[in-house]
This record gives sequence, structure tokens and C-alpha cells, in this order.
Amino acid sequence: MKKFFKWFGIVLGSLLGLIMLIFLGLAFKGNSILNKTYDVQVEKITIPTDADSIARGEHWVKAECIGCHGDNLSGGPFFKAPFASFDAKNLTSGKGGIGSEFKDEDWIRALRHGIGPDGLSVFIMPATDFRYLSDQDLGDIIAYVKSVPPVDKEISEPSFNLLGKAMVGAGIFGKGVLVARDIEENPATFSYPAAGVTPEYGEYLINASGCRVCHGTKLSGGKSPDPTAINAPNLTPGGELIAWEEADFIKALRTGVAKSGHQLDPKEMPWEHFKNFSDDELKAIWAYLKIQPKLETTIPK
Repeated sequence: MKKFFKWFGIVLGSLLGLIMLIFLGLAFKGNSILNKTYDVQVEKITIPTDADSIARGEHWVKAECIGCHGDNLSGGPFFKAPFASFDAKNLTSGKGGIGSEFKDEDWIRALRHGIGPDGLSVFIMPATDFRYLSDQDLGDIIAYVKSVPPVDKEISEPSFNLLGKAMVGAGIFGKGVLVARDIEENPATFSYPAAGVTPEYGEYLINASGCRVCHGTKLSGGKSPDPTAINAPNLTPGGELIAWEEADFIKALRTGVAKSGHQLDPKEMPWEHFKNFSDDELKAIWAYLKIQPKLETTIPK
């Protein structure tokens, strides 16, 4: 019996040692991933200063950015777990804000490539979607952000403990966290149609707004990278929107109430800032959805 317990202890100790080595190896790999630097050629974009451009930028920011950074763009707590935490950046020029430090090329690099001034990837910031924005729209957004009043708010830097680094190394986070890596691994083609109530412009808005992140690349259903997220519905004519009219779609995006009367959860479907799109923009999105092929609903695995 003593011999059995002796060998049992040796085997158990060996297994625990192996698990610890694997864990430390994954943590080392995760740390390397988190500290990878990226070098890109930043596009030369003229940042306008006129009132009309700033107003257009404000329109985009209200439709795309306030959900994370707040109405005054001062940021704050965004994600906190036992293994990692992230704050949405304070975009203003106040104390603790990046607005006082960022040059034009820094804004362009972060918004289009997901890379900070230090060459590291930004975290959970939808540059994967904003890279679809035209130079004019991106320039207008930057012009508005540079114009907002300063707000003093200190923001914590992204933090991963040893467990979080091991999870990164194991690939548990998937897409959406290390933005620069996602962009690097998924090159995209771009088109910049004129603004109007057209399917082409609707596609542009859908791409720039990240609709495919949750609803799938073909919009036939999917799920956000957030592990707590629910399945997003099929937006093609093969899904429930087949029974909707344009007015139903606009109402849902304006009020968060679906045609069925169901209240949409703004944490799952961010209608609270998408409601800031104009009627023509929402009509353009609807026009694009209506010409999609009738696809069966994709159930995320």
C-alpha cells in the first residue's frame, strides 16, 4: 500500500508540474502577444477645421462612439474580470485624456489600424470596423474629437494578470481584444460610395458600424466575441426581418422596440447610439438588407 501511495504521489506531482509548465508557457506566450509592436505606414489625411466638417464628425461620434466613451467622451470603466480589466479611454484633452497627447497621425493610426503611439495594439476598440471609413469621414470624426471640451478623468491602463496572459496565449479571447492583430490577420477591401439612400451606402454604414461582428459575415446570424453575449438574429430575408417594413426597422433602431413588441437589450443591440443615425442612413441600411440573399439562420457554435 505504501508503494502505491508513493507512486500515486509521484504521478500526481508530475501531472501538477506539467500543468504548471503548460500554464507558465501559455502566460509567456500571452505576454509576448500583448507586447508585440506593429509598424504601419500611416495615411496622410487632412483633418478639417470648418464647422460643417466638425458637425459631420459629431454625427458620426454620436452614432458610433458614445456607447463606450460616454456622451462627453471622457471614457471610464468598460470591462473588469478576475483576469483582466479595461477602461474606455478619455478622448478629451483634459487631465488623464489622450486628446492632449495625440497628434493627427496618432488618431489615424489608432482608428484605422488599431495601434497606439507606442506601437502596441489597442484593446477592444472597433478599428476593425472604423478602417472601412473614408478619409473624409475619418477626418471629420477626428476633427470633432479634437474640438470637444476637456474633461479631467484619470483612466486605468489595460491590465492582465498571469491568468489573463495565459488565456491570451491559449487564444481564449478570440477576436475583438487585440485589435491590431485582428486587422493584420484579416485584410479587407474598401469602397466609398456617395452618401444617399442606396444599398451601396447602406453596406458602407454596416461595415463601418460593425454589424457583421455580431450578426455574422453574411448577416445570417452570429454572436459577439463577448462570451456572455446572446445569439444575434439573422438580418437577411431568411430571418425574422422578412415580415418587417422599413418603418418597423427605423422604429426598432430609434426606440429599441422590435416589431413584435420585444424590447431590445442595449447591451446586446446598441440601438441607444445607433438611433443617432439619420432617417436616410437607416433607410440605406434597410435597402442593403432587403437585397441580401435569403439565407438560413446561422447558429453560432
